[in-house]
Amino acid sequence: MTRLLTPYRRIFAVPGTLAFSSAGLIARLATAMFRFAIVAMLAQRPSAYALAGAVTATQAISYAIVGPRLSRAVDRHGQRRVLLPAAATGSAALTALALASALDAPHWTLFVAAAGAGVIPNAGSMVRARWAALLSGTEHLHPAYSLESVVDEVVFTVGPVLAIGLATTLAPQSALFLAAALLALGCWLLARQTATEPPRTARARTVHRGSALRFAGMPALVLTFLAIGAIFASVEVVTMALAAAQGHSSLASPVLAVYAVGSAAAGLAYGGFRPRGTLRQRLLVGTALMTVTMVPLLLTGNLLLLGVALFVAGGACAPTMATALGVIETAVPKERLTEGMTWSSTGLGFGIALGAALAGQVVAAAGPRTAFVVPVACGLVAVLAAVPGVLARRRTERQEPPAGAEAATVAEATVVSAGL
Repeated sequence: MTRLLTPYRRIFAVPGTLAFSSAGLIARLATAMFRFAIVAMLAQRPSAYALAGAVTATQAISYAIVGPRLSRAVDRHGQRRVLLPAAATGSAALTALALASALDAPHWTLFVAAAGAGVIPNAGSMVRARWAALLSGTEHLHPAYSLESVVDEVVFTVGPVLAIGLATTLAPQSALFLAAALLALGCWLLARQTATEPPRTARARTVHRGSALRFAGMPALVLTFLAIGAIFASVEVVTMALAAAQGHSSLASPVLAVYAVGSAAAGLAYGGFRPRGTLRQRLLVGTALMTVTMVPLLLTGNLLLLGVALFVAGGACAPTMATALGVIETAVPKERLTEGMTWSSTGLGFGIALGAALAGQVVAAAGPRTAFVVPVACGLVAVLAAVPGVLARRRTERQEPPAGAEAATVAEATVVSAGL
C-alpha cells in the first residue's frame, strides 16, 4: 500500500498542488450536481420529465458551444482573467433558473436561464492544465492524470446522489442553489492560486486561429471520448431498466456504485505503477479492454452477477480515461491545452446524451438484457476511433516521454528536494 501511495505523495509534495486540486474538486462537484438538480427540481411541474429534459438539453447545447471557446480564452488570457467572470455568470444563471422555478415563472424563463448556464468554466480542464504545466515531461504526470480520473468518478458518483437527495428531502430548488454556490466558491478558490496558474505563452498569429480540433488526431480523440461517454450512460440506463424489470429498482444505485468503485480503485492502482508502452498504445489497449469487459453484461441474468461484472468492467475505465487525457496533452500545443482538455469533456457530454437515448430506445424495443449490446457497440466505436487517434502525428508534435522517463524540470527538482 505504501508503494502504491508513494507517487501521490510525490505529486502533492509540489507546492500548491493540494490547494488547486481541492479547489477544482469543489467546482467539479457543482458540475456533477446541476443537471440532476434541474431534473429533480422540475419533477413536480406538468409534463415534468419532458420539460426537465428540454431544459437540461438547452444547458448542454449551450455549454457545448461556449465551453471550448471559453477554454480557448483561458489559454489566451490566463485562467484568473476568464475564470472569475465566467463562474460569476454561470452561478448567476443557475441561481436565476432556481428562482424561476420557485416563482413558477413562464417556461421560457427556464430556457433563457439554462442557456446562460452554459457559461460555466471547465474546472477539470484547468486543474489538468496546471498539473501539466508543473509536471509535463516527468513520470509524475501519469499519477496526476490517474488521480484526476478518480476524482471524476467520485464527484460524478456523489454529485447526483447529493442533488437528488437535497431536492427531494429539503426543497426542490435547494440542490441547484447549492450547485451555484459550490461553483462560485470552487472557481474563486482556484483563481486565487496564481502561483500554479499556467503561464500565457506568446504564440504566432496563425496559432491563435481556429479550433484545437484542427490538430491531427484530435477529432478521433474527441470521438473516442464520445464513445466512452456513451458506454457510461448506456450502462446506467440499462442497469436501471434491468433492476426495474426484476422489481428491485432501489438496487440500481448500489450496483452502479460498484461500477464506479471498480473504476476508482483501478485508477488509483494504475497511477501507482509505471505502465509499459507509449500513451497511444495504452489507449488502444484500454478501449479494447473496455469493450471486452462489456460482453459479460449480455450474459448476466441477475443483479448480483451484474454487480460483479460491472466491478470488473470498471477496472478498465479510469486507466483508459487517464491515458486518453495524456494523449491529448501530447496532441495539442501546450498553449492550447485547456481547450484540448475541454473538448474531451464536450465529447463525453455528447456521448452521455447519445448513449442514454440509444439505450432507452433499445430497452423499449428489445428489453434490458438485450440492450447491453449498446455499450458493447459503443466500445467497438471507441476502439475504431482510437486507432487513427493514436496513429496521428502532428507536424510539430512534442516528444512524448516513454513511461517512467524523467526530465530535469523545476517541478521534478521540487519533488526530489522534498525527500519523497
